[in-house]
Amino acid sequence: MARMIAVTDAVKSLAEVEARFGLHRVEDEQFFSEWQQELPDLSEAERAKLQIMRKRLLYHRAEGDLLEGSVMLLVASPLLELPGFYDPPFRMQAEAGVEVTVADGQEILRGRIDVLIMQRQFWTLVLESKKTTISTRSALPQALAYMMATPDLEKPQFGMLTNGDDVLFIKLVLQPERQYSLSRVFSLYTLTQEWQAALQVLKKLARLMGQ
Repeated sequence: MARMIAVTDAVKSLAEVEARFGLHRVEDEQFFSEWQQELPDLSEAERAKLQIMRKRLLYHRAEGDLLEGSVMLLVASPLLELPGFYDPPFRMQAEAGVEVTVADGQEILRGRIDVLIMQRQFWTLVLESKKTTISTRSALPQALAYMMATPDLEKPQFGMLTNGDDVLFIKLVLQPERQYSLSRVFSLYTLTQEWQAALQVLKKLARLMGQ
């Protein structure tokens, strides 16, 4: 019988997740060009909305580090709403259960992902921050493990990690090789332009996946 293991216990580093799933990171910029090339323009209404979102984040962030629920309400949810990830043809599942079989069927990794955008091609993890700010990169092993649960091996998978202060995007391709790459980190805490750039990436991904 397969052994059940929590994702957070099974993969704690990039080395572990790469070894378990046979993944390797691609440095070629063309592999993950979606976050850099042919990005859509933003409307004045979208820019104005982002200004409000940033001011709201800074107001609440001034009291200290934010917990997971606050990050979801202030950053993740509104950023996903603007490009239409909550509207047709997409479907959203919160706290979606995920299982990944590894080790030739001897282990099943289980966990819950904060937001799963159907058709299971976009994955979002919101990081909880308590006494200190946790880097978005710290959740990368967990995010990659979750993304391996996709039933669609032919389509590239995309992910977004955020701790409220920063946003990081991931691209995962499973065929013909298991490869992944990362965007730069978008620093929402520092500049309005970073919100705009992150939204442009999300609009580009929504357009690609909605085709």
